[in-house]
Formats: sequence, C-alpha cells, structure tokens
Amino acid sequence: MPPIQLLSPRLANQIAAGEVVERPASVVKELVENALDAGADRVDVEIEQGGVKLIRVRDDGSGIAEQDLPLALSRHATSKIVSLDDLEAVASLGFRGEALASISSVSRLTLTSRTAAQEAASRVEVEGRDMDARISPAAHPVGTTVEVRDLFFNTPARRKFLRTEKTEFNHVEECVRRQALSRFDAGFTLRHNQRVVQSLRPAESPLDKERRIGALCGQQFIDNAVLIDAEATGLRLWGWVALPTFSRSQADLQYFFVNGRVIRDRLVAHAVRQAYRDVLYNNRHPAFVLYLEVDPATVDVNVHPTKHEVRFRDGRLVHDFIFRTLHKALADVRPDDHLRGAVAQSFGRENAQGVPGAAGHPDPSAPAWSGQPAGAGVFYCLNESPRSAVGRKKCRPTLSFLFAWCLIRRYPFFKLDTV
Repeated sequence: MPPIQLLSPRLANQIAAGEVVERPASVVKELVENALDAGADRVDVEIEQGGVKLIRVRDDGSGIAEQDLPLALSRHATSKIVSLDDLEAVASLGFRGEALASISSVSRLTLTSRTAAQEAASRVEVEGRDMDARISPAAHPVGTTVEVRDLFFNTPARRKFLRTEKTEFNHVEECVRRQALSRFDAGFTLRHNQRVVQSLRPAESPLDKERRIGALCGQQFIDNAVLIDAEATGLRLWGWVALPTFSRSQADLQYFFVNGRVIRDRLVAHAVRQAYRDVLYNNRHPAFVLYLEVDPATVDVNVHPTKHEVRFRDGRLVHDFIFRTLHKALADVRPDDHLRGAVAQSFGRENAQGVPGAAGHPDPSAPAWSGQPAGAGVFYCLNESPRSAVGRKKCRPTLSFLFAWCLIRRYPFFKLDTV
C-alpha cells in the first residue's frame, strides 16, 4: 500500500468540484448567491451555449478589495462567517468558501471587482491547470463581474455527461427563477446567446410581487392562488398556495424557501401533502410558492455542499405549523374561489389557442360573470371554435366549464349578467 500523503490543492479542488459543480446551473447558483450576499440590487446573468462556453454574472454589490482577490479563489476562504457561533446561526446564502475555488479548478475564471473605496478596479485570472492567480488593473464600476469560460475543459469525462444546450439552459433558467422568487428586492436579467430571456425589476409592493410571481410561475397560477400569512411560536409562513382545482400532474411548480434559501425537504413536502390530502385526487400535485421565516439558530443549513437540504431543531413544530396553516387556508376557500379558478383556467387555455370569448379575444355575444368586464365570455366553449369555419366541428365544453356549471346549479346565488 502506498504511503499516505497530502493531496495537491488542484486535486483537492477538483474533488470538491465534483459535489459543488455538477453542471452550468450549479455555477450560476453559486455566483448569484455570492452577488446577493454582497448586497446587490441588480444581478445580470449572461449565458452562451447553455453555459458551457460562457457564464457571466455581474452585480452592483459591495465588491471585493484588491488585496482579497487571490484569497477569494482559495478554498475555505470566506467573509461570511468567522467563528463556530456564526456557523450555527448563519444567515447568508453562502458560507462554505468552496464555490469559487471549485469553479476555477474546472474552468477559465476571470473575476473583476471594485469597492466604493477604490479609485480603480482589479482583475484576477486563473485557469484550472496551474491555479496561479494573475492580478491586473481593470475598468469596472462598483460591484463584481465573474466570467467562467470553457467549463470542464480540463475534465473531458465530466463534459461528456452534460446534456444538450437547451436542456442545460433550462436548468440555468430554473436556477435564476428560484433566486428571483427568493429575493423580490433585487432585479434580475437573464440572457442566452445575446437574447434577453428574463428581465425583472425589483418588486417592493404586493402588486409588484404578484406580477413577478405571474411572470415566473405563469399567470394562471397567480389567478388560482390564495395568499396566506400566518405567525406562531417564532415561525412565520407566507406566500401563495394554489386552489385544489389547479393541481399538477407533476411536482414542477413547488417552491419552498427558508429564510430566503430555496430548499427541498421531506418534512416540508409531507406537511404540504397532508394539508392537500382531502382535496386532491391521487397522482396529482399541489402548486405553491411559500416562505418560512425562522430563527437562523434553529435551522442547520450545513448539511450538504449544495445547501439544498436543511435540518430543523424542532421538526415536529415546523411540520405541524405548516400543516395547520395550509389546512386552514384551504378550508377557508369558498366555492366562488374555486369557480373563479376554474373560469381562469378556461380563459388561459382558450386564450393560448386564440378562441373567441377568451381573454384577449372577447366575444360580445357571450354572457359574462358579475364583476367581470362585458364580453369576457364564460360560455365561449358553447360557440364554434375557429376550426368550425373550416371543419364544421363543434368544440366540446372543457372540464373547468362543466365544473363551473355544476357549481351554478348547486349554488343558485351565483348569477349571470347578459350583455
């Protein structure tokens, strides 16, 4: 057996990169979190070829001093924690000090930054081969820009496992979506191959927050969602939960944040499933965007390098609080809430097909609900679709329409206004 020896810094960083840097989306996540931790009000993400050729993240945060640039690319170097007490009550998104070192070991990385106290910016460059940092002066406003080029250029085996450009960018877009949902006070821009995909301004008012939710999760979700806000025993849960009529065939619209950090936790998932158990069919999944605020000292985020998992000091208390809050919110939903949700879904589907009577394609001959603008067209599915003029084929009522009609028959106090 060969003797025991210390690993070289380059080899140690590449081993760590196997956990931290799985794909381009992992790089984007770490860099955007660093930008938000630096107090950025604006984060711009630029991607080329799905992130394999180029990942550029620019922010207007506090920046990094020139003397700290080489240290920023070293392992276990961070400005976010100092002592064990800080680790036990960490409030920042990043704290491990591994991201930049791991990324630079498998790519060609350039970091340009300037603080408010500096007259000029500085740039540090490093490649995965030698890990030697080269510092030079640069022109840059206050803030930081990180460029990651040729990801996995020195680890061909890792590069082989990457998917197509479209698939990798979809993962990047999902990552930016999660960060944009976690921080309403920051603006985000996402570009792919010189094309703007997302441009979000900071959202301060409740209306602006709902607009951002609609832009990121779809307008149908926000039209079918109930806003909740509850506090108890040092816990606060707020956000949007979809009506049972807006269930999904897969769990692709579920976002849960703990102190601003997006997580995937079995305890939370079980509490949500229990709350929806009596109002959802089998194999259907709820949709929600929820935010849990707790004392940082009562939650452990140092579970996995990706920081997607957490452990609560009192898991039973958290589980019961989430379950009770959601169960009460769903129990308080009135029949007209379900009715509005069903009608909104019908409007959304037919609007996408350009059917007369849907939102954006009003049909003056269709009746409208009380409180809705004339021509909104609830019973547009009784008309002929655009195909009818050619194929003379009647369109059938949608399930949401039938559900709405049943509610009218069951609750006659819902009235129709005719135009």
